[in-house]
Amino acid sequence: DSCNKKTNQKNLGTIKCSNLCTEIVQYSSPDEVAVCNLASMALNMFVENKTFNFNKLKEVTKIVTQNLNKIIDVNFYPVPEAKNSNMRHRPIGIGVQGLADTFVLMRIPYESEKAILLNQQIFETIYYGALEASCELAEKEGVYSTYEGSPASQGILQYDMWDKTPTDLWDWAALKKKIEKHGLRNSLLVAPMPTASTAQILGNSESFEPFTSNIYQRRVLSGEFPVVNHHLLTDLTQADLWDEEMKNLIIYNNGSIQDIEKIPKEIRDLYKTVWEIS
Repeated sequence: DSCNKKTNQKNLGTIKCSNLCTEIVQYSSPDEVAVCNLASMALNMFVENKTFNFNKLKEVTKIVTQNLNKIIDVNFYPVPEAKNSNMRHRPIGIGVQGLADTFVLMRIPYESEKAILLNQQIFETIYYGALEASCELAEKEGVYSTYEGSPASQGILQYDMWDKTPTDLWDWAALKKKIEKHGLRNSLLVAPMPTASTAQILGNSESFEPFTSNIYQRRVLSGEFPVVNHHLLTDLTQADLWDEEMKNLIIYNNGSIQDIEKIPKEIRDLYKTVWEIS
C-alpha cells in the first residue's frame, strides 16, 4: 500500500497501522512500540506585511528539529519497547497550525492558485529545514541506528517517492549531496497533526484545515458564549459592517457569510468555510 511504499522506514519491515490521528505511520514490532515526538508551528507568525518569511520558517524548523532530538534523549519512557523504538529510529513529527489564518493575513482565498503554491512552498520549507538540521546533527552525533538501507540513504527523499518536483525555492541538489555524505539523524521528520488543543490555546485555526465556521457557541463550565472568527470581526469592523444585526445574520446562516450580500465579495471569498470549499 501507499503507506509502505512511501515511507523512509520501509527498510525496517511492514508498517501495520498509523497512530491515533493518522498524521504519522511508523514501524512497530513485538520489541518496539512506535512513539510520536511531535511539535507544531504557528504559520501565521511568519507573515510580515502580507509576505511570508520562508527563511524564518526554515530557521525555526531547524530549532524545532534540534529540540525534538533532545526530547528523544531525555524523555521518560514508560515501557522499554517504546525507548527501543525511539532510540533506534529517532522519528520526529513537525506539523503546523494557522494555515487558514496565514491565507487571510495575506489576503489569499483558501482555494486559489496562490494558496496552493504557498501551501506547497511552506511544506517544502519545513521538510528542507528539518532535513538540513537532521543532516547537521548526523554529522555531529552520527546517523540513526537503522539509517542504512532506508530510502534517504539511497538518495531518495519524500518527493521522489511521490514522483513530484519541488519548486526552485530551495537547493535540493546541494542538500542531497550533504545527506549522501553525512546521512540523517532521524528516520521521519514531518507529520501534520490536528493541533486541536494547541491551536485553541494560541487562538489559531487548526492544522492546515479551513475554518469550520465563522461563529460558534463555546461551552465552558460557567456557561456558553458566541465566538467569532477574529479576522472576520476585524475586517467587518474596518468596513463599518459589524453590529448586532450582522452578528445575528451570521448566526442565522450557521456561521457562513456567503449569502450575506452586504459583505463585499473579496471578504466573502476569504472566509469560505470547509463546507463551502470545492
